Amino acid sequence: MSKHPFSVAIGIGTQNRKGEWLEAFYPCPILHPDFNFLDSIFDLVKYSGGNTFIELDSATCHALEELFETQGEEQLAQIMKSLEVSSQPRLITILETDDVPGSTPEAYLKLQLLSHRLVKPHQVNLQGIFPLLPNVAWTSEGAIDLEELTERQLKARAEGRLLSVNSVDKFPKMTDYVVPAGVRIAHTARVRLGAYVGEGTTVMHEGFINFNAGTEGKSMIEGRISAGVMVAEGSDLGGGCSTMGTLSGGNNLVISVGKNCLIGANAGLGIPLGDRCTIEAGLYLTAGSKVQILDDKRQPVETIKAGELSGKSGLLFRRNSLTGAIECLTNKSAIALNEELHAHN
Repeated sequence: MSKHPFSVAIGIGTQNRKGEWLEAFYPCPILHPDFNFLDSIFDLVKYSGGNTFIELDSATCHALEELFETQGEEQLAQIMKSLEVSSQPRLITILETDDVPGSTPEAYLKLQLLSHRLVKPHQVNLQGIFPLLPNVAWTSEGAIDLEELTERQLKARAEGRLLSVNSVDKFPKMTDYVVPAGVRIAHTARVRLGAYVGEGTTVMHEGFINFNAGTEGKSMIEGRISAGVMVAEGSDLGGGCSTMGTLSGGNNLVISVGKNCLIGANAGLGIPLGDRCTIEAGLYLTAGSKVQILDDKRQPVETIKAGELSGKSGLLFRRNSLTGAIECLTNKSAIALNEELHAHN
């Protein structure tokens, strides 16, 4: 058994009538815990090694509360005090290694490690996660198994209540699990659990951030950040723009956006961008797009595929309104975000 497991988290979740996990909430996940009393925790929960989750009863919750109080871990002690009196399923999930997740509670822990900013996209193993995330109804009363939804809706109405179904999906919205410090999110349903939202980021109403994707820091997001895409500090994704993810279409190229870039409204990105790059509004740039390189006199020098410019900095991509050709020239203007707009205090 590793003395320094990859992650440990205590939480509470939802099961269906069959006892199958629908979701798990970890208020304080810990990456690489270095407690000198880990063995005491493992003894209390009867952990025998590997990546697993263990359901907790009230007596074990109380014992953990006393242990955390003795060790001066007040936040964890308070969590255990709250869980001790709950009738909902409680659990501790222990990841000895960052291996492929093997259960729904393990998958939810990895997603929350991302949204708590404890790991960045591509720094945690999410292989095979989709079958572990059941498709459920996310409602005003939490996660509900789809087979049990109609009965729950009828019960609510019979009691004079309306059970509102907000979405039917494998992923919940991030803000039902964690709200990272220093962010603005105008429409919370458009940021999935597993998104990494850097401090200083503004996500406007049409902005979207998928899981295992996100922003490093101050950024304006009015477009789509697809799965696997990371946007660096100071960049602006204009309204309706999109970035090509890695989940569909056989695309294995990891897309990223460098510092101080601008992707114009309704534009699209299919190559990694370096720093200080601009894509004009309405232009979708894929790796196979033919691009005319212009010299300092704005004259064509050669034509190459856009993929050959991957990671290059200081580029401006535009479409020639007369010829329709995509042109690339040096971008002499950096994008400066509105400091007042990005003040989140």
